[in-house]
Amino acid sequence: MAAMISSAPMAVPATALNGAQFGNASLYVGDLDANVIESQLFDLFSQVAQVVSIRVCRDQTRRTSLGYAYVNFANVQDAAIAMEHLNFTPLNGKPIRIMFSHRDPSIRKSGFANVFIKNLDASVDNKALYDTFAAFGNVLSSKVQVDENGQSKGYGFVQFDNDESAQNAIKKLNGMLINDKKVYVGLFVRRQERAPGNDGSPKFTNVYVKNLSETYTEEDLKQLFSTYGTITSVVVMKDAEGKSRCFGFVNFESADSAATAVERLNGTTINDDKVLYVGRAQRKAEREAELKAKFEQEKRNKFDKLQGANLYLKNFDDSFNDEKLKEIFSVFGTTTSCKVMMDALGRSKGCGFVAFSTPEEATRAPTYNDGFDHNHRYFILFNEGKF
Repeated sequence: MAAMISSAPMAVPATALNGAQFGNASLYVGDLDANVIESQLFDLFSQVAQVVSIRVCRDQTRRTSLGYAYVNFANVQDAAIAMEHLNFTPLNGKPIRIMFSHRDPSIRKSGFANVFIKNLDASVDNKALYDTFAAFGNVLSSKVQVDENGQSKGYGFVQFDNDESAQNAIKKLNGMLINDKKVYVGLFVRRQERAPGNDGSPKFTNVYVKNLSETYTEEDLKQLFSTYGTITSVVVMKDAEGKSRCFGFVNFESADSAATAVERLNGTTINDDKVLYVGRAQRKAEREAELKAKFEQEKRNKFDKLQGANLYLKNFDDSFNDEKLKEIFSVFGTTTSCKVMMDALGRSKGCGFVAFSTPEEATRAPTYNDGFDHNHRYFILFNEGKF
């Protein structure tokens, strides 16, 4: 149940409006519980300002929540009020995290006025981090990194709307105690800009090689790589029967030798026309993290292509089912899914979703009234792609 907000007129904090220069009248709402739906967000946000549209971002195939949403208002002032009064409000028992939607990702990715904090106590959450750093200027976002169980990893990020605020926070808080732990506070540095590699890449000595032929031996591998520097160890991985698994590792004495070997040998062809992959050897956790990030990005890209093709409806008759929705809305285009939301007893909640194959088809439905059965009182509340 959403917390009730006073209906008295609210002043717009200057700091909140200052943050709007990086966004518009659209708010990003993150850290959502997986079961939060559009109507819950509407009930919460409409208590402080008039909501124009809401979209909970979902996996296109499974329709499960991706844990974030966008809430859109008629103007920046309303968005600022909503962020100021609702940031970190618990929804389904989990505090939500609100920031202005950054349409230009370069602002976020550039690291502008972005502060990195490490050695955080496990008790420090997003709100505590926000409250600590808000004393130094307008905070655009604050985030404590957590693991898959929701436990703090001991570091986080705070982004300000100007570099002066970030520098002041670093000057005052670096080396100070937060919840009895001495923290490091410094400017965030993008991965490609980090020392010690000249090109910003991390240093390494262990090289991973795959696409070897089954007959390729450790001696062959050593001979191939020895041109680039002193080798301390070579191994070709084998199965339980002693057969090559067609990949291996070469460890160099120096990082420069390893980097040169990767640069010169990756993508080259060896004697049996096999194209080698040569790269930095990674730990299992690091590989899994990269694969997960790549998979999530592919999901988001797929979803973004179809954003705006999903409609949220409410106030229809209890007799409505998935087939009835499909029958009504198929006149506007090709429906990819129609779903009436049910309660625990299998009864209709009077709301649901209709997804079209293209945003253009979905756009027709909200503007087309002929043929609707007004006796059922149903109406389209949000076109999820209208921002």
